[in-house]
Amino acid sequence: MAAVVEPLTMFIVVRKDLAKKLQWPAGSVMTQACHAATAILHITREEEPTKKYLADLDNMHKVVLETKNEGSLEKLAAVLTEHQIPFKKWIEQPENIATALATAPLSPRSPEVLEAFKKCCSLYR
Repeated sequence: MAAVVEPLTMFIVVRKDLAKKLQWPAGSVMTQACHAATAILHITREEEPTKKYLADLDNMHKVVLETKNEGSLEKLAAVLTEHQIPFKKWIEQPENIATALATAPLSPRSPEVLEAFKKCCSLYR
């Protein structure tokens, strides 16, 4: 019996307070997620996991998460850095505030990934 291959997954995390507290329109919040995702794919375009992920466009996996505020986004960034998980934190200009981050495509069930996201995030609602 062949082993089931786990798909590579990109995790996109957006600050919940952008919409709730700061009253950003939904389209502006979605744009932050798109900026982060596009940027990390460009940054890691020569890495094998990203090449593999982009080779099958119709079957890409993404998980969109939310985090409470800028502080929790920074905490998540620190955990990802500690575990050497490649990501791009998007800094929106001209506001100069961190709004979202996205990981490079990776194995979603590794202990490091699960730990990082369990501490700081929930599914985007």
